[in-house]
Amino acid sequence: MSQPNKSEQFDVEDLRRKVAEIRAGEEKQTPANATALNPLARQIAEQFRDDSTSPTILIGQFRLFELAALLAIGLLVGALMAPVEAGGFLARFALIAAGSTLTVLLLQIADTYQIPSLRGANRAARRVFTGWTIGFLATAAVLYLAESRPYPLAALLVWFVAGAGFLLLERQLTAFAIRNWARNGVMERRAVIVGGGEPAKQLVRQLEAQPDNDIRICGIFDDRNSERSPTVVAGYPKLGTFAELVEFARLARIDMLIIALPASAEQRILQLLRKLWVLPVDIRLAAHANRLRFRPRSYSHVGAVPMFDIFDKPIRDWDSVAKRIFDIVFSVVAIVLLWPVMLGAAIAVKATSKGPVLFRQKRHGFNNEVIEVLKFRSMYTNMGDQTAIRAVTKGDPRVTPVGRFLRKSSVDELPQLFNVLRGELSLVGPRPHAVHAQTGDRKYVDVVESYFARHRVKPGVTGWAQINGLRGELDSDEKIRARTAYDLDYIENWSLLFDLKILFLTPIRLLNTDNAY
Repeated sequence: MSQPNKSEQFDVEDLRRKVAEIRAGEEKQTPANATALNPLARQIAEQFRDDSTSPTILIGQFRLFELAALLAIGLLVGALMAPVEAGGFLARFALIAAGSTLTVLLLQIADTYQIPSLRGANRAARRVFTGWTIGFLATAAVLYLAESRPYPLAALLVWFVAGAGFLLLERQLTAFAIRNWARNGVMERRAVIVGGGEPAKQLVRQLEAQPDNDIRICGIFDDRNSERSPTVVAGYPKLGTFAELVEFARLARIDMLIIALPASAEQRILQLLRKLWVLPVDIRLAAHANRLRFRPRSYSHVGAVPMFDIFDKPIRDWDSVAKRIFDIVFSVVAIVLLWPVMLGAAIAVKATSKGPVLFRQKRHGFNNEVIEVLKFRSMYTNMGDQTAIRAVTKGDPRVTPVGRFLRKSSVDELPQLFNVLRGELSLVGPRPHAVHAQTGDRKYVDVVESYFARHRVKPGVTGWAQINGLRGELDSDEKIRARTAYDLDYIENWSLLFDLKILFLTPIRLLNTDNAY
């Protein structure tokens, strides 16, 4: 295996440095305005509008299911064949739960929770049986030592056979289900090949040759004409140009973009990344055709195909599940605590001006999709501005007296808690802006070309920019750039603790009403 010399290693590090500059918004980028798709690309994108099941989520759910099932089997056999007094039940429950957890950990160490193992149940059967046997023997030994009366041998035998039988049968059914889900597109990672010609053909062939492959290739995009890049590559159609790819990836539920260009084509790769990094997808640079080979930790792999990780989708898999649970729990708590405030605001709006209590506005949501955000109406109905082209300013005559108070106190935003429960917003994230919002005669994306990168995560009721003093009117280029910079910083450094910090600082920072009109 050849090792790169210093100059070759520098090229790779230089590429990574420039990628970091793009991620931080420090390098000049090309606008990410949508380009209309051709009919074939749109038709194919529509086929992938539904979400697929992430293999990571599926494996996590499968672990939890096996843990719960093994615990239930142990408790049921004990209840029927070795009953324990009421005072000793909690101790037995804790011991069997610990034993079930140990068994799942042993199965994890034996790599039986990888997709290839789950798909090939027969190949993994010996490892599954061994893991269960060790976990069971450890649990039985602890029960024997911990309980005052010896656990019956017959009960142990039934427990062992029932657990082993369950695991082996259940995994056969799981293997059948996974193969069926893969055929039907329920469980897959959807990928687009960026770049055509011979490199793309080699990449497709290698991906298709992977056993238990979970990659669904949705199409190929390339800027070159048909003479340099064929319209069909390894059986997949070329669907359009790189500019069209941005719109295609937003319309379809794409998980991964794989760039099939040689690493030596650095300038072309960087031009691509400036367009593509605003998308909420994994971006990988295929290294299958590189003659140079770097240290193993330099790569990730799709099957056996080596890849350089360029960008990762933010807040993915179990992180997204944790954030969704966080949103639901805290939104319900907030609604329970604040319903008198919301009721009082609704009565005040209705009693002091004509029109509906709620104001509905189209705004950009996750992945640039349009959502309808709820607010308490703060303007006179005949002066309302659905487009938000004209921002609210200090002393704006369109705002009602009650609306002025609601806006300064941010009480007008409270109905967005119901947007959170519907899954359109998160409690914490970049604030959603109206679809046609602008400063002066320019849209925000014309001021900050990395603006749409804010939409790689769900927008939020409150955000990192807001608690850093960037509330209200965006009346200058500097404010738009500063808010976008804080939003991108939030996305890159997200954690549940970060969300909790922002959430608890929000009421304190709302006391500063200088920029809220």
